[in-house]
Amino acid sequence: MYKVLVRPILFLFDPEKVHHFTFSLIRIISKIPGCSALFRSIYEVSDKKLERNLFGLTFKNPVGLAAGFDKDAKLFNELSNFGFGFIEIGTLTPKPQAGNPKKRLFRLKADSAIINRMGFNNGGVLEAIERLKKNKGVLIGGNIGKNKVTPNENAVEDYKICFETLFDYVDYFVVNVSSPNTPNLRALQDKEPLTALLNALQIENSKKDSPKPILLKIAPDLTNEQLLDIIDIVAETKIDGVIAANTTISRDRLQSDNKNEVGGLSGKPLTQRSTEVIRFLSEESNKAFPIIGVGGIHTAQDALDKLEAGASLLQLYTGFIYEGPKLIKAINKAILES
Repeated sequence: MYKVLVRPILFLFDPEKVHHFTFSLIRIISKIPGCSALFRSIYEVSDKKLERNLFGLTFKNPVGLAAGFDKDAKLFNELSNFGFGFIEIGTLTPKPQAGNPKKRLFRLKADSAIINRMGFNNGGVLEAIERLKKNKGVLIGGNIGKNKVTPNENAVEDYKICFETLFDYVDYFVVNVSSPNTPNLRALQDKEPLTALLNALQIENSKKDSPKPILLKIAPDLTNEQLLDIIDIVAETKIDGVIAANTTISRDRLQSDNKNEVGGLSGKPLTQRSTEVIRFLSEESNKAFPIIGVGGIHTAQDALDKLEAGASLLQLYTGFIYEGPKLIKAINKAILES
């Protein structure tokens, strides 16, 4: 129904406007008595065999929603009714920021992909917390970044502010230094600044009575040498895992007319590369840390391939937009049958 009736209508309109319209629609429908339960009955697959215990947390199933979809923690309770095992909010920054000028979100229909250059548009970490206080039991990841106006030499302070402010309201943290849409952000992936950043967060984490898991989200464009550096950094800083991978700046083999828009590319063109990164990290580290696999998951088989490559958990974004919520159920059923 979604791909035949709903998606063709939504895809007639501007992607960013449709995103906000869809959020409003889901929120309104979810307030109708019985609708949330109806969504869960249609899309949720409940089975103890789907549970995953990682980082000291219990995920009711391994399929989560990636950061970027619910940036400001506006709809995580409602979105969880589509069967997600966890929701990652953000990327959040210390201060609110408008992001990059519009138009900044583009569908590549011929490639089942999206290009975005949103630029960490969000209302700031304090605003998100007011919504997170209304969490109804959803396992939440907090994806954190720096403000655009903050120079890289001061970036650690931005991440520390987000970490401290969000600490009581999320279950795990994700350090985002891999978005291509904030100037010079990816330079923080270099070994020296990244090690310093993660060590600084671990120092803050160690002061807590119950430290929270910290994960690192990396770009799919890293070379094998850089990925080996990531493995060394994880071992040195003792963070809890890696999310592979963020959007790509590559434009290889795209068919769509708007393929050269500036920004990060997500969707089917990333399927193979993200799986390659997962496999490389898993094999070269001898499975030393958990990996959350994200990038180009549009079918249940795509998900199984990432699990086989070494992912412990999965996240959807563009596949959720193109395939609809039935994809979550299909993946969970396929995992049970595999």
